[in-house]
Amino acid sequence: MKSKLAITALCLLPLASQTAFAEEKKASELTMSAELGFLFKSGNTKSGDIKAGFNLKHKKDQWTNLFAINALAKKLEEKDEETGDKEFVTTDNKWDLKAQTNYTLHENGKNYLYGNLGYQQDKFSGFESQSSLSAGWGRHWIDTETSSLFADIGPGVKYDVIRATDTELQTEETNFILQAQALYTTKINEFVEFKQYLVAKQTFESGKNSVYQSETSITTKLIESMQLKFALRIDYDTEVAPEFENTNTETSLTLVYNF
Repeated sequence: MKSKLAITALCLLPLASQTAFAEEKKASELTMSAELGFLFKSGNTKSGDIKAGFNLKHKKDQWTNLFAINALAKKLEEKDEETGDKEFVTTDNKWDLKAQTNYTLHENGKNYLYGNLGYQQDKFSGFESQSSLSAGWGRHWIDTETSSLFADIGPGVKYDVIRATDTELQTEETNFILQAQALYTTKINEFVEFKQYLVAKQTFESGKNSVYQSETSITTKLIESMQLKFALRIDYDTEVAPEFENTNTETSLTLVYNF
């Protein structure tokens, strides 16, 4: 299943087929950004946190390709109760990626068809991994000089590898879903931008895990190519083992560099 999703991701990103920009009749647009944040503590408690991300957007004629990957790692110094030795142990380790291709139905139109792939691994959640694939219809509802709103909806499939516990073995689940997502962006002023991203992956079968995610961010321009980003992310799974939480939150402050 994982290999099929990986092949699909490559199909969703037809970037390699584009020829050199200078030879194109209509110039394509390629934008990239990378973000990085650190937190190191010393003294009574020693720990280190790293958050990193990479975003790519490629636009050509009626095609728009989007790709994003994020990673978070944390190590904390703990004392072994038996030996008294101190060592660093991993207390958080997760990464996720999203890939989407949009095809606008008419040149300069607002309606589009999309294909979307999502994948996540979290070492300390109730799931070894979570994958999803969906396709459907979307619309660019708001398009002004300062604000933008994209929203799309479509059927899909979700594949979860459920982590083993003291009482349960590792299991796998494949469920059909209805995915809906929206991205709202607005420029508060020349230097500050606000973004709100929402996604829901609702299973059709009752009692199966559905996923909801929200990410709110405010970005402040420091210089032309560098920004400071504050973000709050909330992940909610409806069905998890009793020893795991349904809700996970992540608050971050990172530097973003635009290519």
